[in-house]
Amino acid sequence: MDGPIVGESPDYSIAEDEVPWLLGTQLTERWGPLARAPDGSGVLLIEAHDFARRLPYHHHKLTLVFAGMRRFRDRLRESGYEVHYVKADTFSDGLSAFFDENPGVTLVAMPSPSDGSGERLHELVDAAGGRLKLVENDSFVSTRGAFEEWAGDDERFTHEQFYRWMRRETGILVDGDQPLGGEWNYDEQNREVPPDDWTAPPVPTFEYDDVTERTAQWVAEEFDAWGRSDGFRWPVTRRQACLALRHFLEHRLPTFGPYQDAMSGDDWAMSHALLSPALNLGLLHPVEVCEAIESASETRADVDLPSAEGCIRQVLGWREFVRHVYRRTMPDLAAANQLEATRDLPECYWTGETEMACLGETVGDVHARGYAHHIQRLMVLANFATLWGVEPSQLNEWFHATFVDAYHWVTTPNVVEMGQYAHGVFATKPYVSSANYVDRMSDYCTQCPYDEDATTGENACPFNALYWDFLARNEDDLRSNHRMAMLYSHVDRKRESGELEAIEARVADLRERATVGDL
Repeated sequence: MDGPIVGESPDYSIAEDEVPWLLGTQLTERWGPLARAPDGSGVLLIEAHDFARRLPYHHHKLTLVFAGMRRFRDRLRESGYEVHYVKADTFSDGLSAFFDENPGVTLVAMPSPSDGSGERLHELVDAAGGRLKLVENDSFVSTRGAFEEWAGDDERFTHEQFYRWMRRETGILVDGDQPLGGEWNYDEQNREVPPDDWTAPPVPTFEYDDVTERTAQWVAEEFDAWGRSDGFRWPVTRRQACLALRHFLEHRLPTFGPYQDAMSGDDWAMSHALLSPALNLGLLHPVEVCEAIESASETRADVDLPSAEGCIRQVLGWREFVRHVYRRTMPDLAAANQLEATRDLPECYWTGETEMACLGETVGDVHARGYAHHIQRLMVLANFATLWGVEPSQLNEWFHATFVDAYHWVTTPNVVEMGQYAHGVFATKPYVSSANYVDRMSDYCTQCPYDEDATTGENACPFNALYWDFLARNEDDLRSNHRMAMLYSHVDRKRESGELEAIEARVADLRERATVGDL
């Protein structure tokens, strides 16, 4: 049975009058309640449709969740389980229908990682006249208790320290209590841009059955979904997820490390793992992913330590870290806005209509597949929104709706805190930059009508003026940050020379152009 390896795994059994209730992001019998139930036991899945109407979710995201649930239902039935699969408008309706047919049953469920899930599940079951036993969600590497013991009473958290602790606790890529190779991370070696003649490794593809095809068509007809309806390419079964993991290990992991921060207008996937949708649905467990990557680095000459460590840091370190920080800081984190940003999200995030190549092509990637990799998310999408002054909850909602791997526990720490520096619980400075970073790490600027080297003037890249304007207007909050002292010496020089006035005029012009869709 899979489960956490840092902290004590939940210890419970499933009695005869108990039925596992699996949510749509828990599509597994390898851990959780179903892993502890007898073969052929009952299991409940509720396909609730109203949630899919709350936001303009990406077509591929809805297809992924609903097709994943339906394929899992069929596989369980083929394995002899008594599957109660209820389609309803709401979870409340689904639970009422289930308990009407199964009085006296106690449901056993793992809450989702999203805030308030456990309380909400109890409320729904109570209202339906049933009984519920909640158990800890063991879909992660570490338990809640283990993190609480590590964090103590701290109110601010450091990812690097957490990551080192997780490496030591799991024994992954360590020799005794020291990092394999002598370094805890290899960021310095993982910031390369591929040469012009580099060809990205192939992207995995899957054969879908009629269930998945019909689900995709139903989503297009039933919901006001955003994004393209064709080109769906994500794993919806355990078998497909394992194929995706194997494909990454064989074809993409060797070049993941050096090019993980690079962006290209010609290649949406680069060498990224593309495993987060499968992980967040429960089709893969993060422990098996980390152990598979570690094994590849130990047995294959083409997988170097920087590539293996860089990928393991994202799963073992960052994914676990944001899950726990989210849990500790909600609901405050979702409403945080320490820089008091108040502007609306620009319409181009929904339409993709902008002359800025980096922003337009990244939004285009999301529209096409519900996906963009982590540097596009942080240094294009979140960077521009932060410089523009977008109210954090608006950007968070956009990410939540448009990405196939997005859930509230995922997006809130990544977008509100890391992307927009809205709280201060772990981000030590805003992750913002001018066009210089985008130019250095991508080929976007070579195909853009804007001049990446100019700050003011008609063709100057908007990133440049917005960057200095952001620093100037947030000076009271940021100047005292020791990590930004050098930047504010530049702000001072621009103010003294009068350049800051020209920058402010350029920003005012950009905002006016945005109102008429001419950014």
